[in-house]
Amino acid sequence: MSSADTSRRVAFETIRAVNESDAYANLLLPKAIARAGLSTADAALATELTYGTLRRQGTYDAVIQIAADRGIQEIDPAVLDALRLGVHQLLSTRVASHAAVNESVDLARSAGSRGASGFANAVLRRVSRDTPGEWMSRVAASARSDDERLGLVHSHPVWIVRAFRRALAAEGRADELEALLTADNAAPRVTMAALPGLAAVPEDARHTPYSPFGFRLGGGDPERLVRESAGRVRVQDEGSQLAALALTRAVPARPGEVWLDLCAGPGGKTAVLAAEALQVGARLEANEVSPVRAGLVRHAIAGIPLEVPVSEEDGRTRPGSGGYDRILVDAPCTGLGALRRRPEARWRKSPADVAELTQLQGELLAAAIGGLRPGGVVAYVTCSPHLGETAGVVSEARRAFGDSIEELDARAVLRGISDAEPDLPAQKDGSGRAQLWPHRHNTDAMSITLLRRS
Repeated sequence: MSSADTSRRVAFETIRAVNESDAYANLLLPKAIARAGLSTADAALATELTYGTLRRQGTYDAVIQIAADRGIQEIDPAVLDALRLGVHQLLSTRVASHAAVNESVDLARSAGSRGASGFANAVLRRVSRDTPGEWMSRVAASARSDDERLGLVHSHPVWIVRAFRRALAAEGRADELEALLTADNAAPRVTMAALPGLAAVPEDARHTPYSPFGFRLGGGDPERLVRESAGRVRVQDEGSQLAALALTRAVPARPGEVWLDLCAGPGGKTAVLAAEALQVGARLEANEVSPVRAGLVRHAIAGIPLEVPVSEEDGRTRPGSGGYDRILVDAPCTGLGALRRRPEARWRKSPADVAELTQLQGELLAAAIGGLRPGGVVAYVTCSPHLGETAGVVSEARRAFGDSIEELDARAVLRGISDAEPDLPAQKDGSGRAQLWPHRHNTDAMSITLLRRS
């Protein structure tokens, strides 16, 4: 078996685990690559094949359905995954057609029932006869509505397409929808953070436009840099950096303040808060209800010379009453803002998840507001632009707490942090919420709201 064939096998097995066992590609793939002993180039191929196939799965399913002249639900799941991987190579990579067809047929043969290889061979050869543009035209023509067309062509469930349109329309930018959907299907560049006061941005790195300590490497191994810095340099999306900074720099900090990261796992934002607390003489506490994720938080802050106690309590009761100057509520959410990184999430979530999560989000935000001292600030953050999880939750909190809280202008805070001017249009509801976007800011779609206790 050639090294490229091994890369395909790793990609196929990862995709199978994602679709069959609800595994997470970002956790499973690195282990599979290491186990297979892939070179850097072969690991890159396996990564591109895995994530590219998962991102475009909805589009490829439409192609397969047309080429096979049968519904995808009628195709054996393992054979379907082999077909998806083959169609990705045929329509979205420079892999030679014969290699894409032959190796995908072999995967189908090894995973499917009798006759699977002949069926897979017929479907993939049918796909290989026409150009990607011709297939996209067929897919678009098969749609029953404009929203379904966008969903099929850009590989997003229709309900997510509509949620994104509403979130963009809340800024008067609904015309950016296709740009957003396109950005969701592009592999994100690796962004890093040099924790303030603890590490410096490497001289040969390029600063990111918004976070004062964010950067991108021109080359080299980011994980090596993380190890050598004892975690004081870390891989972290620029939006995540800004969410933590929005809290610490919303109003001037004073020595002796007490801060809380209420939903801290896996600890990236906690690390930024700890570095900032160290600089201003504040005390930081962290909480994460999941013991496994609490362990990740402890690991994330291990290299920071500040004692940060990490509790494992229910965040809805953890803040108590009136003891904190700043609280970060990085709430559990649908994760629709990070579909570039976790492409399988788009196929696992449903509108029902939003209703369930918004109740929890509201309870966490209410607990945080109740835990603030007078003048204290809470940052309510979601890695989702869905208006139900963002504006809706905040609106309910403002209604419940009335004049006892006021909203700060998160957009102005981010402008004060950033070197470049972030494009943050006003929200039509008049709120101070800041919404970051992949297509506009090259970050995850992070929503940031700042509320201050009167």
